Formats: sequence, structure tokens, C-alpha cells
Amino acid sequence: MTKHVLISLEERHANNILAGTKTVELRRRSMHVEPGTLVWFYVKKPMACVVGFAVAGERYAAAPDNVWRKFGKVSGLERKEFMDYFLGCREASAMRLDAPTRLHKYVGLAELRATVPGFHPPQFYVRMPDESPLRDLLTSYLSKRQATHRAGRKLLS
Repeated sequence: MTKHVLISLEERHANNILAGTKTVELRRRSMHVEPGTLVWFYVKKPMACVVGFAVAGERYAAAPDNVWRKFGKVSGLERKEFMDYFLGCREASAMRLDAPTRLHKYVGLAELRATVPGFHPPQFYVRMPDESPLRDLLTSYLSKRQATHRAGRKLLS
């Protein structure tokens, strides 16, 4: 069964991922997300909605300078912003994002809260167990075409 997680992003980062110009998600600590996991994107306020998803690829952790050398061009950040973000960190984490897909209709915060009372967007990320109301809601927004990974693997199996 495909695993699912929800992460919070700034609008510009979500747009860059969905446009294919940002192909890694950077974090100050490892996300422990297995390759093949479906990573859903919640865009922070003022948008406040889930806008799409991608498939987690390989993870990489190293000193920030090494992560910049390997992923700087596909990070969606300028070098100064990257270094400021990782200031004080001995290790930076990067997770490749494959097959980014924008939802045809976004899932707003009001609907998320109506489905999951007390829902709060994750500070870091949240796992969505099989048959959880949140996962069921998000996957209901997939078209039949979107429900199959570009490599032919079903995302909802």
C-alpha cells in the first residue's frame, strides 16, 4: 500500500515544485519518508489549501555546503537564502520529489477541518494512515489519470 504524508510549504515553493523547477524538498532535519511515498502539499496562508502532490524519491543528508553543491540549482533558493535557512545546522536534508502533480481543484482549510475536526496544518509533516479521513479526502480529489503514477504504478493501491 502506498504511504502518504502531508507537508506545509510556502506558495512559491509549491508552485516551483509543481512547475518542475524545484525538484527537492529541503529540511533542517530528516523527514524519514520512504521513497515511493505520496507527498501532499499544503500551502500556508493566505492560500491555506492542499494544491498537489509528488512522489518521494531518494533522501540525502550532509553538511549544508555539500547539499548546496549537489542540489542548489534545483532547490528553488538562492545561495544566501539557502545558507541562511541552514545557519547553525551541521546537517541539511534533501528529499527528491518526482512526478509533481497539481490538483484540478484545491482542498481548502475549511474542508480539511470539516473532514478532520481540529485539523491544524503540520509544522513539519504528518503521516496519513490507510483509510484515515484526511487521506480519504485528499485521494478523492484525484482524477483517474492522476491516481496512476507516471511510471504506471497505482498511487492508491
